[in-house]
Amino acid sequence: MELWFSERQSTGVRLQIKVDRSLYTAQSKYQRIDILQTQEFGKILVLDGTLMLTEKDEFIYHEMMVHVPMAVHPHVRKVLLIGAGDGGALSRLLLYPEIEHIDVVEIDKEVIEACRTYLPNLAQSFDDSRVHVEIADGLRFVRQKLDLYDLILVDSTDPFGPGEGLFTREFYGNCYNALKEDGILVNQHESPFYPQDAKEVRNIYKKTRPIFPINLLYQAHIPTYPSGHWLFGFFSKRYHPLEDLDEAGWKEKNIPTRYYNPSLHRGAFALPTYVLDLLHNEELEMEIDDDEDED
Repeated sequence: MELWFSERQSTGVRLQIKVDRSLYTAQSKYQRIDILQTQEFGKILVLDGTLMLTEKDEFIYHEMMVHVPMAVHPHVRKVLLIGAGDGGALSRLLLYPEIEHIDVVEIDKEVIEACRTYLPNLAQSFDDSRVHVEIADGLRFVRQKLDLYDLILVDSTDPFGPGEGLFTREFYGNCYNALKEDGILVNQHESPFYPQDAKEVRNIYKKTRPIFPINLLYQAHIPTYPSGHWLFGFFSKRYHPLEDLDEAGWKEKNIPTRYYNPSLHRGAFALPTYVLDLLHNEELEMEIDDDEDED
């Protein structure tokens, strides 16, 4: 008998991956957690039936989330990482010796524990002395912070379930307040391809646009994510991701990568026309959701 993992990526599209065996299954307070061994993608992490990462292509997502802002901001010392219980983004941040302190805020401790056991290549990053883990709701945590972080990374799940609060105007405003005067916020910004995902892209963009003076999106190709076309948000109080890119300085650090490089950095901000239309064409029948706790 063959076993297959199947994820619905749109109303008419599913991703299927052949599974060798189930390594871990649990129902936490917040979500179902599965770690599966597959032939093509190695171990994969699934939360509530949605694929979070695979060993084969996780490097693309995590490198683009971390190295883009780190190649722009000249003085990152203190970082807030929200979500990211798998340790993938954290492991890339720890490649920078100048970072002195990283707060990791993950709502579900069982995700961290499962990844420590079954994805140790990523989750061993939690053992670094610079890392401080807080099991808490990221929305509530960031409310209490003011002028504290050089960089905030929001490595959240999709905008439903435990991650829903990380896609509100309140949350983005609190992140702005938690950043220092030259701070940068980067978040995963969903896919612009399928209609429901595209609606979320536009909603996030319109919520953050009034808050941050610099608000740009960039992209990466991630094979196992819906459509393979994925976006990230770059929000900054001072630094522009292209004008302030320090290519020579970043290269001097000799950071090992498999996807990111400064040339790709520049190209990642050149968005396709259909994405630009999605963000700026007011005639599109995609209106921002107002039925949330924004005010």
